[in-house]
Amino acid sequence: MASEIERKFLVTGDAWRLAATGERIRQGYVWADEARSLRVRIAGEHAFLTLKGARNGCSRREYEYEIPLTDACEMMATMCDGPLIEKTRYTLVEGGFEWVIDVFDGENAGLVVAEIELDREDEEVDLPAWAGCEVTSEPRYLNANLVARPYRLWTVAERTGGDRPIAAAHDFA
Repeated sequence: MASEIERKFLVTGDAWRLAATGERIRQGYVWADEARSLRVRIAGEHAFLTLKGARNGCSRREYEYEIPLTDACEMMATMCDGPLIEKTRYTLVEGGFEWVIDVFDGENAGLVVAEIELDREDEEVDLPAWAGCEVTSEPRYLNANLVARPYRLWTVAERTGGDRPIAAAHDFA
């Protein structure tokens, strides 16, 4: 069984860009609900089909398979709900961990989220200065939900966490 343990943070500032390398990503969802999602992703010249289970804290089951690029393009055009997720995914190593930072484009332009995958839910992480509020438990930041309700449609309160409390990153460290 494959498992993903992931925490998400809003990104503050651009200091992370100095050590990061990026890759364009497009992805769509064949289906998505609270219990599971089926995603089609194109990253560079590679394509993947990913099945994710329901979240349990910061963990969930994840199964990913490489598929032909032409199949992924056809699936996105004929089977995925719009808008597609468009982003540049940057990777960098900070504090001994690999971080990915997604800078969204298109309907979700303006949103910048950092993710870190862990081996255990209780694993200690020294957060970099650019890791802002933790949003791991906020469903609106799931990519599948950004298709249904893109960032450009969020209210100012939703963008700043004013509609409900978002804990500061240090509250989860």
